[in-house]
Amino acid sequence: MIVASLRGGELIVVDRLREMVRLAAGLTSARNLTPEVQLRALECLERFGQRVRDMPPGTVRAVGTNTLRAARNAQSFLIMAEQALGHPIEVISGIEEARLTYLGVAQSLAANGRRRLVMDIGGGSTEFIIGVDNTPRDKESLRLGCVSLSSTHFGDGKITSKRFRRAVLHAEQELEPIEHAFNRDHWDEAVGSSGTLRVVQRIIQAAGWSRDGITPEGLNRLADAMLTAGHVDRLALPELSLERRPIIVGGVAIVHAAFNVLRIPLMKVADGALREGLLYDLLGRLFDDDVRSRSVSALAARYHVDAVHAGRVRDTARHLFEQWPWTSAIDRDVARLWLDWAAELHEIGLDIAHSQYQKHGAYIAANADLAGFSRHEQNILAALIRAHRRKFQPKSFRELPAPWNEAGKILAVILRLAVVLNRSRHNVPPPTTLERHGNTIALRFPEGWINDHPLTSADLEQEAEYLRGADLVLTFT
Repeated sequence: MIVASLRGGELIVVDRLREMVRLAAGLTSARNLTPEVQLRALECLERFGQRVRDMPPGTVRAVGTNTLRAARNAQSFLIMAEQALGHPIEVISGIEEARLTYLGVAQSLAANGRRRLVMDIGGGSTEFIIGVDNTPRDKESLRLGCVSLSSTHFGDGKITSKRFRRAVLHAEQELEPIEHAFNRDHWDEAVGSSGTLRVVQRIIQAAGWSRDGITPEGLNRLADAMLTAGHVDRLALPELSLERRPIIVGGVAIVHAAFNVLRIPLMKVADGALREGLLYDLLGRLFDDDVRSRSVSALAARYHVDAVHAGRVRDTARHLFEQWPWTSAIDRDVARLWLDWAAELHEIGLDIAHSQYQKHGAYIAANADLAGFSRHEQNILAALIRAHRRKFQPKSFRELPAPWNEAGKILAVILRLAVVLNRSRHNVPPPTTLERHGNTIALRFPEGWINDHPLTSADLEQEAEYLRGADLVLTFT
């Protein structure tokens, strides 16, 4: 965990806390987290929570990575984890993890216009990113981590030449699909991130096997030293802590494989990593530079959304939202932002097929790689898009955690009304008054307008039928 303060426009780290939990080691063959590793993680989060529990909502970001992406019982664990920490925890995709890692690395290095390969080894996944300065261009996340590889090939602690070769081969097989796009021909310098690579560099330099960074020769000598030791308990290497001994061999095998497959001649390890990337991403959200808004605009452009029409729907939705008596625990400005995004993307499914396009759009929103969005956030977006037309099914929101399970339904109703009022696609609807009393939603139009627009009246009558299925009464005059 890292805590920082914004001073004079610059982030200053004021506190760091670190514990080795090795969540990936507690993932069973049935892809469930064991009770023992859950307890270890919860105790750690409880201690971290003592430091950040009183910080204001929205100023803390906590994320789960590969192990929580894979675990079948992740949701039940996350409920307890959020209680222990005192703040929400997001599970992010591998590609989002790669983006955030690159952001953290880039902030710790001077811009030089050169193409960088960034490599980050985690417990259950390894990310590779090619970018220039602050901009990531190519991103990959492989299900290959130092904890998982160590458990598979060195579970009993024994280190033999045969086991090490198999571990390296295992890693090389995982790297094979990205070899062409990430090899030496596509970048100018290689940069490492994360604890594993940092420790590997420190060991090699402390032992005198390299003067500057990680080299193939230094890696070979490190591997030889591990084979000579023969067991993780006998690893007496400089800069290697006791807690990292059980997983270092798997990490070194991954580094070996990456150097072999991607033809890396030298790698230097940066100070920044995923945690720093989260800090800078959070800073952007707090100061209106939210990468999620750019992701939404890019997705709308990719699926050829009618931007003018989407803008009309957004403006109408905003007008209705401002009149809604908002009582949700979700901040009103945050809710308005989600309504904007849903309006901008509500027609992305049309690029696939007109029939049931709301379902196609929901699938895209839930499964696309959207920079800045967690899986949970993409599910919110998908639910809003899915619910914007045809039969209204509140059950779509029941799977969302509170308070989104209720707030999402409200935003969906507002979006539906905005879509209906803009169905003509060319006439801007008049100023509309909205009132809500219990389960009744009343719309009032300028005198005589609804009589002059019989199609809109018919559409609103149909919408009233749809909403009646959700125990809502829609009236309009």
